[in-house]
Amino acid sequence: MSFLFTLIRSGSIMATLLIASMAGDGAAFAATSPFAHSPAAEQREPEKSVPQVLRMNAEEPATLDPTFAEDSTSGAIIYAIFDGLTRLNDKGEPILSMASGMEVSADKLTYTFTLRDARWTNGDRVTAHDFEFAWKHALDPKTGSPASYRYYVLKNGQAFTMGKAKAEEVGVKALDDKTLQVRLEHPSPFFSTTAAFLPAIHQETVQANEKWANDPKTLVSNGPFRLAAWEHKNKIVLTKSDTYWEKDVVKLARIEFSMIADPSTELAMFENGDLDWAGGPISALPVDAVEPLKQEGRLRSQAKASSYYLRFNAERPPFTNAKIRKAFAYAINRQEIADYIGQAGQKPLMGITAYTASLKPDGFFADNQPEEAKRLLAEGMRELGITKLPPITYLYNTSDRNKAIAETLQAKWKNVLGVEVKLLNKETKVYLDDQEQGKFAITRSGWAADYNDPINFLQKFKDKYSATNITRWHSPAYSGLIQKAYAESDAEKRAQILLEAEALLMEEMPVTGIFSDVNTWVQSDKVKGVRIHPLGKIDFKWAYMD
Repeated sequence: MSFLFTLIRSGSIMATLLIASMAGDGAAFAATSPFAHSPAAEQREPEKSVPQVLRMNAEEPATLDPTFAEDSTSGAIIYAIFDGLTRLNDKGEPILSMASGMEVSADKLTYTFTLRDARWTNGDRVTAHDFEFAWKHALDPKTGSPASYRYYVLKNGQAFTMGKAKAEEVGVKALDDKTLQVRLEHPSPFFSTTAAFLPAIHQETVQANEKWANDPKTLVSNGPFRLAAWEHKNKIVLTKSDTYWEKDVVKLARIEFSMIADPSTELAMFENGDLDWAGGPISALPVDAVEPLKQEGRLRSQAKASSYYLRFNAERPPFTNAKIRKAFAYAINRQEIADYIGQAGQKPLMGITAYTASLKPDGFFADNQPEEAKRLLAEGMRELGITKLPPITYLYNTSDRNKAIAETLQAKWKNVLGVEVKLLNKETKVYLDDQEQGKFAITRSGWAADYNDPINFLQKFKDKYSATNITRWHSPAYSGLIQKAYAESDAEKRAQILLEAEALLMEEMPVTGIFSDVNTWVQSDKVKGVRIHPLGKIDFKWAYMD
C-alpha cells in the first residue's frame, strides 16, 4: 500500500519521496501510476488547435554534456533532453523516473535501483551499464570534469578523482542490464534528489567522439526532448522525443531558444509576442523593468535555494590576507543591492548558505560597516608590509544585473576604501574557464543547490584544489568539520557542526554573500505546466500551450 515517506535533515528542511512499498530492513520504492505521471490537476489535454511550441530566450550554453555542465543554462537544457533515475515533481520532491523501483539498505549506504524499459534517441536500450559508465567517466581524472564533485557522494568517488582509488572501487555498479547498485561514502538523505541530476550517457557515443554533445547529429539522449538544432550564438531547438519512456505525458512539440544577449531586447520581444517567456531562471529581466512589472502585477517571482556571492583569490595579493578580504566584504551595502538592483525580494546574505537552507538567517556579521572595513584594510596592509594595493580586478559574466552589481561594488570600494577596482566582463564559458584557472582577484559566483541543505553550500570549500573551491583557500579545521558533518546522524549535532563550519568560513572570508536569490520572470497566459522547482531549476516535461 502506498504512502508518503519523509526524509528529514537537520533543522526544518525536508525532502520527501513517494514510496510504493516497504521490504526487509530498507525501504523499497516502486513507480505506480500516481507517482510516475503528472496528476490530472497539474496537466490537462491542450486545445488541438493551439501550436505546441514554446519560445524562450537563453544565453549560449557552455556544454550539453552532463559530464562537464556547471552553468544554469546548460543544466536546464540538459534536464530537458536527459532523464535521471529520479525527477523532481512540482514541489521539488524526487519521484521515480528512469528507475521503476529503489531499495535502500538499513544503514542508508546502499541504494539498489531497478530500471524501467527505456531507449536512447538512437533506439538503443538504456541500461544500468550506461549509468555506471557515466558516473565513473565524470569522476575519472583523465576526463578532467569540473563537475566531478557532484559524484563525490559515491563511495571512493573523490578518491578515484584524486588518483587514490581504482575505478572498480567506486560505489556504482551495474549488477545486470536493469539493476544498478549504488554505495555511498556516507549516509545522504538527499541522494534521491541528487540522482535527478546525474543522468546516464550513451557509452558507445561518448567513446567514439569526444565532441558528441556539440552537434544534434551526434548527441544521443534519453529525456523528454531531443536536440534538433544548435546554431551557435543564434538558437537552440528541442523537439519532443519519440523514444522517451513517458512520451505520452510530453505535450510540447518544440521548444525554441533564441540567444539574445540584451535583456531589454528580450523583454521587448516578449511584449511584441515573439517570445512566450522572458527572464529567469535561465535568462534575466532588465534591472530597470523589475519594479514596473511588479507594479503592473505581471512579475512572477519565486525564492530559490541559491546564493549570489563573491570569491576572493586567496593566493593572489592582497587577498592572501584575511583582514583585507573582510574589509572588502564589510564595505558592501547588501541591502542597497537587494532593494535597488534585485527589487524582487532578494535578502541580504551575511553568510554563504541561501535562506532556504540557512541555520543562521540573521548572518554572521553586520551589513554595511564602512568604518570597520577601513580599519581592517589598514591592519591588513600593515600585516602585508605594503602601503599601496596592487591592481585589483573584478571578474563577472555578462548580464544586465551582474553589470549593475559590479558597478555598485566598484563605486562602494572606491568610496569606502579608496580602492580602484577594474571590472572585467566575459561570456559565461570564458568566465568559467578564467575562474577555474585562477585568473581573477575577485569574482562573482552563484550557486543553485542540488538539494536544499547547508552542506550543499558549505562542502564546496572543503578542499583547496577543487573545481568548487576556486578561491584556493584551505583550512584543515574547516575540512574536518565538513567531514564530521558527513558522518553525524544526529540532526541537532549535525546542525551545530555545520553552523560552526560556516562561522569559521565567515571569519576567514574567502567568500562573501551578497544576497539569497529569487527567480523573476514574465510569461504568456498561454504557457501552462512549466515547473520551476524550489531549488530554482526549470522543467519542461509537463509544459503545454493553451
